[in-house]
Amino acid sequence: NDGSISSLVQMYADIDDHSDEKSPSPTFVNGYTQIFVGANANMTHSFLEETGGTVTSRVEMSDSEARELSLPQTPREVEAERPALQNTNFQAIDVHVTGDNGAYESSLMELGGTGRARIAISANLLRPGAFGSINGFALSGGAQRTDMRTNIHHMAQGTISRQEQRNMVGGRSTAAFRGRIRVEQSAQQTESEQLSRTILLSDHARIWSTPSLEIIADDVVCTHGATVSDLSEEELFYLRSRGLDRTTSRNLLMYAFVEEIGASVDETIAGGFEDKKGLRSRIIQRLENLVPEGEKSLVGGEFQSV
Repeated sequence: NDGSISSLVQMYADIDDHSDEKSPSPTFVNGYTQIFVGANANMTHSFLEETGGTVTSRVEMSDSEARELSLPQTPREVEAERPALQNTNFQAIDVHVTGDNGAYESSLMELGGTGRARIAISANLLRPGAFGSINGFALSGGAQRTDMRTNIHHMAQGTISRQEQRNMVGGRSTAAFRGRIRVEQSAQQTESEQLSRTILLSDHARIWSTPSLEIIADDVVCTHGATVSDLSEEELFYLRSRGLDRTTSRNLLMYAFVEEIGASVDETIAGGFEDKKGLRSRIIQRLENLVPEGEKSLVGGEFQSV
């Protein structure tokens, strides 16, 4: 409604806590959410996808390493037999800011262990002064395939959008981000910022990051960019020089990377660090499952985790 302030929390999670157990058949979820924001209204939207349990850790381990450790099954074999790897979760979010100076702010977090997961969001800024903000985080591990697609459409004068997407990809998983911002001729004096940042935790992990701008108007201020990197060796050295071990240092950097997005999630579900059922604690547990092991070595002219 016009002039209202509201907060929407959506969570997709497994009802059965034993989601890693044998399942009789794969599941398919195809969700759709539609939101309309009126004049001078403010909508905050927190969206969490946590289905599929937890991925198998260390699937990047080679068969020879597994034999040296005398493992009965390689992590890759364990992951291949994980029932949730056969599951699919597709989500579509359709947002329309239909009133002057309406504002929509979202925090999307893709955290689960489902084999194939996609969140697609479209935000249409239809009236002068409309504002849209999309902050996203995708965590991918094991043998997952995750996808985050965004579309922000500026159609009126003086509209503003802000977008930051962060991805953390480990194991032998593949992640994709496709972000599109289009500014129509009628949307003069638009301001838009888009940034995608990715950390690869494994040499076998893959990311396709594609931010894009389509600008028809000529009086705009728009920027976009993308970065892909490993965990910073300088930051790791600093933490280890202060007495932290390698694993703790890496996990700390991983959580700091996520928290900048997680901090925008509704406080009613974020919880504190001591709250074992809160979102922050659940994120820490999932990151600990993917933290790289071993030192860095020079492979092919670049330092990589081994």
